[in-house]
Amino acid sequence: MRLIGWNIRAGGGIRASALAAQLGRWAPDVVALCEFRATPPSAALALALAAQGLAHQATTADPRRPGVNALLIAARWPLRRLAAHAWPCERGRWLLAEVGAPRPFTVGAMHVPNRDTGRKWPFLDAVLRTATRWADGPAVLIGDTNSGRPGVDEAPTCKVGFNAREGGWIEGLEGAGWRDGFRHLRGDERAYTWYSPNAGNGFRLDQAFVNAELLPALGDVRYEWGRRRPGRRPSFALSDHAALLLDFHAGAPLQ
Repeated sequence: MRLIGWNIRAGGGIRASALAAQLGRWAPDVVALCEFRATPPSAALALALAAQGLAHQATTADPRRPGVNALLIAARWPLRRLAAHAWPCERGRWLLAEVGAPRPFTVGAMHVPNRDTGRKWPFLDAVLRTATRWADGPAVLIGDTNSGRPGVDEAPTCKVGFNAREGGWIEGLEGAGWRDGFRHLRGDERAYTWYSPNAGNGFRLDQAFVNAELLPALGDVRYEWGRRRPGRRPSFALSDHAALLLDFHAGAPLQ
């Protein structure tokens, strides 16, 4: 079973068809998209995903505010939206759904605000409270967290990077039993999912945190930038973020 998380940048725009084509080549069973919007390009992308078999969809996009960034979860199996105690109050940036796969699990999609908004710390605290209190079976929290571990998830040349609070949040999730899937399988390997437009520094802003019940099924985690056309070299043209691909073994025992 393949789960993909991807910040598609500003609703997809004229890139929507290329985004859909690339997702089709990756052949996911579940996708969680950040910066999905209630715009015609995003709607076209959702329809294309449905045509690829991801017909069960849940979104936080608001037609009354079509230009506002939101989330989409699309799956091959039925979705049941869930509420969580102490979850982030920004409903457009948090979406929790149970996936009715042969072995059901829950996906929590998130898009954490950046520091400048003043809303980042309450959001991170709410996610951590939700993770700490979790008692609903196998689950993964995935998305653009705008966070990382200082000195590990940023370019060595970066002068202004992640701080102790962001790193502490990730450590808090690990302490609550949620492992950063990439770090779990690849240790301190360097990987960047977004590059600052001015200095060009790389940051790993996109993560998936897998809880102890689902972790035994995690087989592979990697980042991909995608291609505008099959066979072409990786390109930033599809989005300013790399996609995160997680593969789970269907027959692996769950805790």
